[in-house]
Amino acid sequence: MKNILVYCGSSAGYDAVYSEVATAAGKSIAAKGQRLIYGAGSGGIMGIIADSVLAAGGEVIGVIPSFMGPWEVQHPNLTECHVVESMHARKQLMAEISDAVVALPGGWGTMDELFEILTWRQLGLHKMPVGLLNVNGFYDPLIAMIDKMVTEGFLKDFNREMLLIDTDFDSLMKQLENHEVKDTSVDKWIKSDKM
Repeated sequence: MKNILVYCGSSAGYDAVYSEVATAAGKSIAAKGQRLIYGAGSGGIMGIIADSVLAAGGEVIGVIPSFMGPWEVQHPNLTECHVVESMHARKQLMAEISDAVVALPGGWGTMDELFEILTWRQLGLHKMPVGLLNVNGFYDPLIAMIDKMVTEGFLKDFNREMLLIDTDFDSLMKQLENHEVKDTSVDKWIKSDKM
């Protein structure tokens, strides 16, 4: 796992713990010789994790849609930055150049990216492990909702298992490294009840 795709907020949140976790995650990525792939932003915990990786001597690759240019949100010190034409192209390119995915706390964009990458995994469009960092209980309600999807029959157990969850970044990364990719072919998730 060389290229770690991180989805996270363009805001820092109200609790300092979110910034602290982003800083620690960035240091960890750089220390392992891994590369951060993210949405190229300079604000919030997006900017914090990028700054942390760069400060520790690591590499950061950003992908940003061209329409965001006038907003001046692009991080100015990235190792490499790809400017694409749309949000869809951004998500596609980030996935293509990554080996694993981690979602830190965030808002609409983070949720959109997380659920799309999980849907792509369910459809067999990639085989990357996907992790959720549940900092400060931030994702407790979402995890409960996902489990509700299973108990109500809208999500299969084996697809629920695609999302690895931990409260510690390094522990989550170990899960991602050791994760065995299972068959999630369309035929399997459409026709089987439970596994």
